Amino acid sequence: MSTATYALTDSATMLRRNLKRMLRYPSLTLLLVGMPIIFLLLFVYVFGGTLGDGLGAPTGGREAYVNYLAPGIILMTVTAAVQGTAISVAMDMTEGIVARFRTMAIARVSVLTGHVIGSIIQIMIGVTIVVGVAIAVGFRPDAGLGGWLATAGFLLAISFALVWLSVALGLASSSVETASNLPMPLTLLPFLSSGFVPTESMPAGLRWFAEYQPFTPMIEALRALMTGAPVGNNVIVGLAWCAVIALGGYLWSRKLYNRPART
Repeated sequence: MSTATYALTDSATMLRRNLKRMLRYPSLTLLLVGMPIIFLLLFVYVFGGTLGDGLGAPTGGREAYVNYLAPGIILMTVTAAVQGTAISVAMDMTEGIVARFRTMAIARVSVLTGHVIGSIIQIMIGVTIVVGVAIAVGFRPDAGLGGWLATAGFLLAISFALVWLSVALGLASSSVETASNLPMPLTLLPFLSSGFVPTESMPAGLRWFAEYQPFTPMIEALRALMTGAPVGNNVIVGLAWCAVIALGGYLWSRKLYNRPART
């Protein structure tokens, strides 16, 4: 077999390993999905009436706010799930399993590839659950089949980028506890974006940060794709951010992974 074939075979083996870990510890997936669901219910039922009236939509109230909020919560699901990626990578690096892999005749790239693909599958499961809950509480997307396919593709691009960044954070962590904390800014950034309120309602300095940070164009693109509204340049800007984050995360991960394994 060629080198590429060996790499694909080994990557598939590592993917099965990560999927079995996910099945063995389903509580981790539920825990990572639980936080976005809690925020969804909190903002819809506690703050939704007031915040929805401030959107200027024809209906107002919770009905308007849940449609505005859902794309931000969906992105938060991705950012919460990648925290599990960092934890899994740190576990492998600190428990010596990577050192054992390095003594075996397997493709080096397969270890990280298994983590990345496994995490993306976990994210898509989490997003499906959150979208189902959002629909149950009143989210009514207007997207057709093309809009849903575009939304799925865009979410895959976001997930791919953030997973690679999270892999790097896991490799950079000296312990599993550190790995659980390093991705926290990714979970907090959606709050400082247009995910919960329009940026026009923010003070000038915060508004500038919210409009130019990566998650705002991503959320605005998801909102447009799911409601059938014009997307403007948000998809292009969002994909550009994804490319930068993915490339940076991959290069950082490769550099860290090639260091001697910790024991």
